[in-house]
Amino acid sequence: MDECMLWRDLIFHTEFNRTFNRTNPYRIFVVDASLYRLSPEEFAFFSNQTGITDEEELKNHIIAVATQAFDMTRYPCIGRFLFLSMSGLPTYPHLLDIGRELKNPIFLDIGCCFGVDVRKAIVDGFPAQNIIASDLCPEFWEFGHALFQSTPSSFPVAFVPGDIFDDSFIDLNGPTCTGDSPLNTVKSLHELTGRINAIHVSRLFHLFTERQQLELAHRLAKLLSPSPGSMIFGQHRGSDVPGVIANALGETSFDHSPDSWKTLWNGVVFPEGTVEVNCVLRPATASSIRGTTLDWSVIRT
Repeated sequence: MDECMLWRDLIFHTEFNRTFNRTNPYRIFVVDASLYRLSPEEFAFFSNQTGITDEEELKNHIIAVATQAFDMTRYPCIGRFLFLSMSGLPTYPHLLDIGRELKNPIFLDIGCCFGVDVRKAIVDGFPAQNIIASDLCPEFWEFGHALFQSTPSSFPVAFVPGDIFDDSFIDLNGPTCTGDSPLNTVKSLHELTGRINAIHVSRLFHLFTERQQLELAHRLAKLLSPSPGSMIFGQHRGSDVPGVIANALGETSFDHSPDSWKTLWNGVVFPEGTVEVNCVLRPATASSIRGTTLDWSVIRT
């Protein structure tokens, strides 16, 4: 069994997924077409990027690709069509400012899945050659090409697969890198230590325990440029009160509250007072991850 499949099975219990059907009240282990809905902005984006202008044809295309990916990965976010979200975050305009104002900025989308958010950032003006995407499984990037009917030649954004908890991929003890080699030559994220101006990470932290989330935060902080304005931002499941929660399978993970999330970044991961942390806890939408969602950003001061 390959590493990607083993990791997925440990989280989502594939034997249970094979037998779980549409009577599931949580609707997280099946592709449910009733959850498919695009806002006018989202329809315009997907239509423009795929070249499919008919609403029904576009819907069928997106559902078909999502079904193929979900059959392989069983990630709930895919089964619930949670593709385009970064552009709705409060600090998304700051990302675009970084792309416009800095010389040779670097933007990393980690846990990028199909690369939908990356493509939206490019449409909104972030230079494509200054973006690098990463996910544990390279199959996701290929599904992105299928979704947008592109190829590595027609969409040459850098992609590097790897395990965020692997020291050979992100080295917590490695030195800051000073090179400026093209992103499409990067083989591991440790080559970008201290060079990345913006890191987007959504729907990833809530997969892990409290200890693992702290480690992940330290690893991302290691990659971040020391320049003021450098930012880590994203969204994931959150709670009014921090604590361990169980999903429909009885598996546990940890939900942070806005206060505990601020404390983690401002005082634990970074020295207190060196970053500005903003958090907004909001109800999840009907097609989103259950519970409440934490939109957040960490910006160097």
